[in-house]
Amino acid sequence: MKAFDMGELVLLAALWGASFLFMRLGAYEFGPIALAAVRVGLASAMLIPLLASRGQLAELRKHWKGLLVVGALNSAIPFALFSFAALSITAGLSSIVNATTPLWTAVVAFVWLRQGLTPWRVLGLVIGFAGVAFLAWDKASFKPGADHSGLWAVLACAAATFCYGVAANATKRYLTGASPLAVATGSQFAAALLLALPAAWLWPAAMPSGGAWGAALALAGLCTALAYILYFRLMSRVGPTNAVSVTFLIPLFAILWGAIFLQEAITAQMVAGGAIVLVGIALALGLVGPKPR
Repeated sequence: MKAFDMGELVLLAALWGASFLFMRLGAYEFGPIALAAVRVGLASAMLIPLLASRGQLAELRKHWKGLLVVGALNSAIPFALFSFAALSITAGLSSIVNATTPLWTAVVAFVWLRQGLTPWRVLGLVIGFAGVAFLAWDKASFKPGADHSGLWAVLACAAATFCYGVAANATKRYLTGASPLAVATGSQFAAALLLALPAAWLWPAAMPSGGAWGAALALAGLCTALAYILYFRLMSRVGPTNAVSVTFLIPLFAILWGAIFLQEAITAQMVAGGAIVLVGIALALGLVGPKPR
């Protein structure tokens, strides 16, 4: 990649890493569902004018079924699950589990789209998921009356990344003809529609503070609308294999932001588990190991 592309890749990782910080700051006052709804609602409000300025609004109507599916699986459900996890675990730990998204993408592609897996990539999947199990192990307690909130939070993150994996393959299956900006805009708008009623039902009794609203606005504008534009620009310029390498950088920034702004501890288990996950991802993506003939 050129220096400019590498700079955008680092900026994208910094933005997506910051999303875990902003969810920690907003989830307590909004609640997971309401925060996710505000995030996708504001993001779609920012993206729709941009899509309209390019004369691509008709794509939303043309691909509405696929956009509804991708909106649910790529935004509505995972954003709510990560916001739920933010109530119990650190931003750094959430981001490490989030890094398993390429693993789930490969598994779903194998089961659904019949894309083959080499033995080395299977080994990568096993190692990657073992890393998540290692991170979650100390959250599980078998003592009567033990607090399992941390374990449920890790499982929520894992379920969110599974949704991302399904969404990536659904995008390939159903939205191949749609422009990247239309996919980004339509999926956020669909997610906003899906979360509108649940968010109205679960809206907090007390109005969230200005700080919480600021976190939600940053989530929508920086970590969703702007980040999607950067991501799809990178996809078009450097290809999907290079663009997906952002996965390796997101946990570094999430841990850094959490340590600086929330004084979150960086434990040896997080470092070791994160290293195991990243090794598994590298093998699963074919970035390391022997290349097929």
